Amino acid sequence: MVETLERALRDRSAEGEAAAVLVGTALNDDDAEFVEHWCVQVGTRAVPGSPLLGLAGLCLGHTARRFRHLSDEALALAQSLSARAETDPADVDGRAVDGYDDVRSFLHLW
Repeated sequence: MVETLERALRDRSAEGEAAAVLVGTALNDDDAEFVEHWCVQVGTRAVPGSPLLGLAGLCLGHTARRFRHLSDEALALAQSLSARAETDPADVDGRAVDGYDDVRSFLHLW
């Protein structure tokens, strides 16, 4: 899993496989810190326009739903990715907005 994500952050041709791995991890891995760590890594290191950015935001929403907690760093990233998506969907796709909606809902930040 780690190797797949690291490869995708270096080589965009591996983004499809990395997307499946990130979603699978966010939905199924029971280690909240590990899941959050990789969502943050992908969300901060993927290049602008990468579909992995919106997906990282969405997966932070999954993480908030499953574990009912996010670190301050992850929360700030979810908010930032959502704002970027609303400003320029070519930079970050709209899944980041959906993810941040989940974060706000499940962490009661409305």
